[in-house]
Amino acid sequence: MHADKPIIDDGDIITTAGLMAWSELGLRMVDRLLGPSIATLTARFLVIEHSDSAQQCGINFSPVLGHGDGAVLKVQHWLQSTGAVDVSVTEMAHCAGLEERTFLRRFRAATGLKPTEYCQHLRVGKAREMLELTNGTVDHIAWTVGYQDPSAFRATFKKITGLAPSEYRNKFGVGAPVVVARP
Repeated sequence: MHADKPIIDDGDIITTAGLMAWSELGLRMVDRLLGPSIATLTARFLVIEHSDSAQQCGINFSPVLGHGDGAVLKVQHWLQSTGAVDVSVTEMAHCAGLEERTFLRRFRAATGLKPTEYCQHLRVGKAREMLELTNGTVDHIAWTVGYQDPSAFRATFKKITGLAPSEYRNKFGVGAPVVVARP
């Protein structure tokens, strides 16, 4: 009936086929109980692939770090440590030790994103975790990740994930209803 599927999720019963499918089964359970962000972090820690359930809502942001540009890498680490909150292109260029135009060109070449887009992805990633793991209001989460205007946050979040923040929480938040997969 489902011989071609490695995992069958029937709500309260999850079964798997294959010798090594236990890892995906375990990650499915972590995803269900703790959310997709924790499941993704668990997969990274275990150095295994994971078909993330939240991928349907935009790929979890995984920054390009192996580009070889030390100045850009320094800025990326700085942005990660600050949460990309209240930073300007001028500050990023200063951190990199580059002129703004040079910084913009090199950052885009190294990461594939404009610095502002990169910051948006970092901030939305943090917001996704907060929506999955906390009960804070969307406005509070928007403010916490650096948005002064909650409606701008909602628009950016939806653009990146395809869902409004409240829809994302309803679908992936801890305590979200379990969706039973039926054939």
